Amino acid sequence: MSDIFVFSGVFCQAESVIKNILDQAGARLVTDDTIISEASDLSGIDRERIAKVLSGKVSIFNRFSHERERSIAWMRYALAKRIVEGDNMLVSGMVAHLLTQEIDHVLKVCLIDDMAGRIEQASESGLSEKDAHRAVMQGDEIAAEWVKSITGSTDPWNSKLYDIIIPVNKTGVEQAAALIMEQLGNAAVKLTPASQKMAEDFLLAAKVETELVSKGHSVQVEAKDGTITLSINQKVLLVDRLEKELLEIAGPVEGVKDVSVKFGKDFYEADIYRKMDFELPSKVLLVDDEREFVQTLSERLMLRDLGSAVVYDGASALDLVNSDEPEVMILDLKMPGIDGIEVLRRVKAERPGIEVVILTGHGSEKDRETCMELGAFAYLNKPVDIDVLSETLKKAYSKVRNS
Repeated sequence: MSDIFVFSGVFCQAESVIKNILDQAGARLVTDDTIISEASDLSGIDRERIAKVLSGKVSIFNRFSHERERSIAWMRYALAKRIVEGDNMLVSGMVAHLLTQEIDHVLKVCLIDDMAGRIEQASESGLSEKDAHRAVMQGDEIAAEWVKSITGSTDPWNSKLYDIIIPVNKTGVEQAAALIMEQLGNAAVKLTPASQKMAEDFLLAAKVETELVSKGHSVQVEAKDGTITLSINQKVLLVDRLEKELLEIAGPVEGVKDVSVKFGKDFYEADIYRKMDFELPSKVLLVDDEREFVQTLSERLMLRDLGSAVVYDGASALDLVNSDEPEVMILDLKMPGIDGIEVLRRVKAERPGIEVVILTGHGSEKDRETCMELGAFAYLNKPVDIDVLSETLKKAYSKVRNS
């Protein structure tokens, strides 16, 4: 039987339509949570980290960690496995857009409603009209960001992304479900040997993508009849070396017959392609009110492939720890507002897995003792030898990875 992929706006009665279809089609419901859990099991990546990808928020550390790309690759692989296994699915949620290659027996559906109808639905859930409007707008912003990142379309309701778009407010729930069931009877979306081969190509592409991203490479992958095409959309230094490495990784994957590399439309943009080295920390937070010093330090660390972000006071550091957890912090002690010792105390109490390296030019022996008692990984004095600091960060990250 055909698989049904449903994407909808928030408060568009999607749950009611989906329940109606499930009752008629006997399909198995697969949600975002289903794919997130399976991707976590397959990859070993923490489930909460994968789930964050669907929120629309990109970590400030992502250009170094590639955590978002890794999460998406493993979700796509989990989804592809289900399609090939012929699970008779109804896939509902953000993950519906992870299908990036055409598969004829997958019916892609978009459920949408007008703003007035959506606000009415939100209000019925107990929200005030103002909060309902805000909830709808926020949901659409998240959907737009997600769809753009996966498909390139700036419009999440773009008709080119779907086989059928249904305005639920005009059709009603039962008629919306009936329209979908009618489309399932169309010969164009029936499972055939050819469409099954499309699904197998999608699975192979997803498998190659996980192999590449697990070794630090983030490129677009397509497959057709066992031939893999890798597309690079960033400016690349040492192109021949990169091509050779990509071919060496993708070529041995079971089912791959041939591999080619091409350069996409964004190849000449200013971004520099960076391979991720998973042995090095990529989420280092620098906290220091001396702006020139800390910016220079960040640049020097990046030259050593140590990815970092910078904040200039303790309050900002605590906010970022709560919203976008770093792996290692370099923390100054003397700062206006919340000082370094208080930041250290709160971080180790609330996020003990973060390792904190104190780097100060004004500390005392008593400060050092206090910091180490509070759980600091190391206590260093300014000026610091960059090689000593780099080695300290690597040891701190090793402790994070092994904990």
